[in-house]
Amino acid sequence: MMVDAMIGRVLQALDDTGQADNTLVIFTSDNGPVWYPDDTQRTGHAATGGFRGMKGSSWEAGHRMPFIARWPGKTKAGSTTGQTICFTDVLATFAAIVEHPLPADAGPDSFSFLPVLLGKQNEREPVRPNLVVNQSLRSGPWKWIETRERLEWAKPESGTYPTKDEPPGQLYNLADDPHETKNLATLQPGRVTEMKAALATIQRGTRTRP
Repeated sequence: MMVDAMIGRVLQALDDTGQADNTLVIFTSDNGPVWYPDDTQRTGHAATGGFRGMKGSSWEAGHRMPFIARWPGKTKAGSTTGQTICFTDVLATFAAIVEHPLPADAGPDSFSFLPVLLGKQNEREPVRPNLVVNQSLRSGPWKWIETRERLEWAKPESGTYPTKDEPPGQLYNLADDPHETKNLATLQPGRVTEMKAALATIQRGTRTRP
């Protein structure tokens, strides 16, 4: 209720001052919640939205965030996109909006998604080649998690997944399995090798934006 009220005040102020038609408004969040299974039982509310994990996790509930933009005359109302973006991309995007080239040492991992906002990006062409979060690599619909994940964040007694008797890595196709229930690592060894190498290259480097 508080979030709705505060956003309403901002939007009303833009209307009252005649700036609404010339303002890009972005609504988003920072990371997933700290929300345990007993919190869901106690409140009847799943703050993680049904996704696996929570804040601090490489699973989707740790970092899959809403990103809503309102830009009259620029971004089509009610439109959606399947593009993967990151908060680091906001810098390059804002620079592109004001037509100010980024210096070579600025935003080394920032990719402009301005064409997405303008509805000019081909959905089959990603605005960024991949995305690294914690020890995970997202490339298109595929996601590789390099390490084991604690089943309940910050609770050692809860155990980890995969278990110590299973291969440590996790591979998911988020297009088919957004809730990360089917670990395909043993079924897709070639893709695992490819994504492990890509993640290692990024971790050794200092930038991903050309």
